[in-house]
Amino acid sequence: MIKLIALDLDGTLLDSEKHISEENKKAISLAKAKGVKIVLCSGRPLKGIQRYLEELDLMDEGDYSITYNGGLVQKNNTSEIVSEKTLSYDQIKDLYKLANDLNIPMNMLDLEYVYEPDYPAGRDSLYPSLMSASLPFIKKSIDDFTEDHRFNKVVYCISPDILDDAIAKIPADYTENYSMMKSRPLLYEVMNPQVNKGTGIDALCQILGITKEEVMACGDEENDFAMFEYAGTAVVMENARDEVKAYADFITKTNDEDGIAHAIYELVL
Repeated sequence: MIKLIALDLDGTLLDSEKHISEENKKAISLAKAKGVKIVLCSGRPLKGIQRYLEELDLMDEGDYSITYNGGLVQKNNTSEIVSEKTLSYDQIKDLYKLANDLNIPMNMLDLEYVYEPDYPAGRDSLYPSLMSASLPFIKKSIDDFTEDHRFNKVVYCISPDILDDAIAKIPADYTENYSMMKSRPLLYEVMNPQVNKGTGIDALCQILGITKEEVMACGDEENDFAMFEYAGTAVVMENARDEVKAYADFITKTNDEDGIAHAIYELVL
């Protein structure tokens, strides 16, 4: 029996216009009424998904979200943190050195801001165009932080051709020492090595007393792999790439065809 549904946003719950369809809303409401936990699981901060939580009526006591790709688990109604794994200042300096070596821009996020250190000449970050409505951006040098500052994630965001070339050049020790994943064609995200959507769901399930066999995870991208591997039921969108579909227990309709509603009706209701 499925007791928790973990939902990715872009390319999954949201259609191509970044909206939640009425059919998806209806199915989610019916599942919640049945006692199933509905958990948005995103790379965004909580402030960045607030409007979707309100739209889906997921602001009650006992409603949770998994943000920063699993690095943070919070209560929706109070923003209380129940699980968090972060990056240290030394790790940020290390990742900024990597960005300079690869000649790509870097941003880092904490709970309040997106920081903009100096970018390589002619290679500004595209991240402001993705995150403009979520957290405020602040220009701040890497050297201006205190040693005890903690960060929730780092992003490299630039045109896909430049980004893919850079990713191919990342030394193996970085991929071993950090959790690194591509979440969109122009976005590469870096977190604490113990962070992914699977570990985030596991942290919440331990709090709620839910087993992984009782979890249904829905997604469409590389940063969803870990939650597919964790969940008892992995639902992949029809619009996903073939390498993502290889993780599927169930392939649902596309994000423009009420794919989440279809999966909920077939597997939960």
